Amino acid sequence: MSTTTSTTPSRSTRALLLNKVPEVTAWFWIIKILCTTVGESFADWINVNLGVGLVRTAVIFTAVFAVTLAVQMRARRYVPALYWLTVVVVSVTGTLYTDILTDQLGVPLWVSTTVFSLALAAVFGIWWARERTLSIHSIVTTPREAFYWLAVLVTFALGTATGDWTLELTGWGPGRSVLLPLGLIAAVTALWRFGANPVLAFWVAYILTRPLGANIGDWLASPKSEQGLGLGTFGTSAVFLGTILATVVLLTVTRSDVTERRAHAADEPSYDAGPARERVALAGFGALAALTVGLLAYTNSQPHVSALDAEEGKAPSCAAGAISAGEAHTRAGAAFPATKTASYRTIVEDTRQLVASGDQSGAAKRITDLETAWDQDQADLQPADCATWNVLDHQIDDVLTSVRASRPQAGAEKSALDTLLTTLP
Repeated sequence: MSTTTSTTPSRSTRALLLNKVPEVTAWFWIIKILCTTVGESFADWINVNLGVGLVRTAVIFTAVFAVTLAVQMRARRYVPALYWLTVVVVSVTGTLYTDILTDQLGVPLWVSTTVFSLALAAVFGIWWARERTLSIHSIVTTPREAFYWLAVLVTFALGTATGDWTLELTGWGPGRSVLLPLGLIAAVTALWRFGANPVLAFWVAYILTRPLGANIGDWLASPKSEQGLGLGTFGTSAVFLGTILATVVLLTVTRSDVTERRAHAADEPSYDAGPARERVALAGFGALAALTVGLLAYTNSQPHVSALDAEEGKAPSCAAGAISAGEAHTRAGAAFPATKTASYRTIVEDTRQLVASGDQSGAAKRITDLETAWDQDQADLQPADCATWNVLDHQIDDVLTSVRASRPQAGAEKSALDTLLTTLP
């Protein structure tokens, strides 16, 4: 879809204006989804399979992104290989930032989604106030390109948070989860064809390609036992990197995605169906958002296991809703075998003593016994009382996060351990 608006660049004195980003064609969207998919799988491969770790992987890719972006910004024109390399790197980097907030700092996904939405709105607001255009067909000056890449970085982080939050709310498997962002992109395309603002349609679709690409990557990489195709993260990365490379070579040779315009000409005229159709299309965006929220609310109300937690055997969402820690204490004593809850309490008390004595490595090792026992007992305890399981599971997650933190805080560890001890019968 085209994103052109009527604006006349004023900062360039060159006879030929060369856009720093490619023409938005079908090729653009295909490579964008490929880059998003390989970014997800490649980050997982480095982080998990190679054992580099989430934070170190984020530091590495932040440095790589800084270097790649500097080279891209210094280029005087659009270079396919350089541009798409930057997109791959920024897709990984934005994803890792969201993963750190979620997995390392325990920030809820709805909070991350809200924060990144506000950040993106701020970027667009400042960009518009300075340049009077958000069209990527006008990226012919350094400030506009800087705003563009900042927006891209935030859209990847936002798309990751929104996509993961959707999986958390619905419990959909990797294959089924592809359908929602794919359907939304199709609807946005239809609205654009009808007469929606092309810049709005472009950025909405751009954000949606993030969860789509990530879900495709998970579907391909996940083992068949988890409803995936079993290619693995390395296999998925290799296939998509090869496809991206072949496509970029083709575009480099054919130059079919290069936009060049004379300095005296304004940006290409946008597809203009008239203000009436644009208003109707805007209402269509609102209806689409309302339908999506309704669908997510309905699926979240049904008993399900979060797709993000399925591999770790974490708790399902219960249609009965949440209960208090005090109620969970009472119900756990009635629903769960006393021998199991007593063993959990012993482990937690041991861990607290180790934390109090300053033996952090011993505490981390001991608390792993709780994690192992809790996961092994899931099949028996979870069906007995879903809501109580949820409360204890979240409290155990808090304990694991505090004890295993890169810079443990004794006060936070003791608080999490005491909370769990209070809830355990």
